[in-house]
Amino acid sequence: MIVDHLNKLRAWLFDDALPLWLKAGEDAANGGFAETITLDCEGSADNRRGRVNPRMVFVYCEAGRLGWQGPWMDVALRTQAYVERVYATPDGYIGALATPDGQLLDTAFDLYNQAFALLALSSIADVNSEKREEACTKAAALLGVLKSRFKHPVAGFQEAEPPRAPLGANPHMHLFEMCLEWERSETLSAEQKAVWAALADELGGLCLKHFICEKTGGLREFFALDWSPMPGDEGRALEPGHHFEWAWLLSRWNKLRGDERAKTVAARLFEIAETYGVDRERGVAVMGINDDFSMRDPLARLWSQAEWLKGSIAMLESTGEEEQSRFHASMLNALAALVMFLNDVPAGLWKDKYLPDGTFVNEAAPASSLYHIISAISELDRFCKSDVGKRVLALDTPQ
Repeated sequence: MIVDHLNKLRAWLFDDALPLWLKAGEDAANGGFAETITLDCEGSADNRRGRVNPRMVFVYCEAGRLGWQGPWMDVALRTQAYVERVYATPDGYIGALATPDGQLLDTAFDLYNQAFALLALSSIADVNSEKREEACTKAAALLGVLKSRFKHPVAGFQEAEPPRAPLGANPHMHLFEMCLEWERSETLSAEQKAVWAALADELGGLCLKHFICEKTGGLREFFALDWSPMPGDEGRALEPGHHFEWAWLLSRWNKLRGDERAKTVAARLFEIAETYGVDRERGVAVMGINDDFSMRDPLARLWSQAEWLKGSIAMLESTGEEEQSRFHASMLNALAALVMFLNDVPAGLWKDKYLPDGTFVNEAAPASSLYHIISAISELDRFCKSDVGKRVLALDTPQ
């Protein structure tokens, strides 16, 4: 069953999604990708967030790493050039919002956007030997801006200058992911990876020390300037999708560092998200729960299902054989949830929001989701080729 899911997802990605987003999503006149594609398969004229096109650089590089035979390298390089041309600010970071014709509307600093700018550069550095040194240099310069102007005195980064609350776990999660992507590369030298490995360790430590609630093991989203939880209702917010995503990332970090606490925390995060953050009737991970694990936001979005799948893979790879049947079942549930969002729309698009009443919102497909989808497919592809994956696949075989 898992292999069948993988084959269908790869076919959907290679034959439908990647070509459609090139045809309808890429802006031939102005460069870059549209913010969304409508259900009539037309790129929208909406303004474009600073995070979207760096994600598309990652998407097409990852497509090449997965074996897609389309023009992934050319797409990635011209999209990266578009990001640098349109979103670069005099302060050395990328801006927040631009018009389709390339006018930068909002030059505000957003730490979240910088994480994806660095992720895009890591992808270019990994796949293109001619651009490698240039990408590494640009990434080092952006990291230098973050450290010189936004460094938090404890760990991580401020999110404004001057600092203002709340600080968020989410942008730091994506910075953590970005660092692990630099480390993942098999083409970069140890020296080129060293600064990112050090930052990964800082961010992993920040998560373990400040993001995790000591009493429950849940992961908070919002913090005061000293990294204490935000007071009031804002400080109570937990997101199951981020619990799954952090479980995946901490498991990756544990593999590299042998940090047993990271392994334990990852397992607890997954347990919380699966137990309290999945609506059993709809079969989907929801957007929000409270710090007492009561329901906060029953909306389900596509990205959370992709992170559930990645989290289940991480659990299968980090737990003993006695628990593999449990996480195998969770993986199948996550796959079923993800596929629901890909059905009943034009091939290569997706639905983004699933309401508590069991209906989907009828709206354009956001480009930002493709990063989550291809990351999940890539993880599933890698897993199926691994030793653990081969053992788990035997569970799919009828006895």
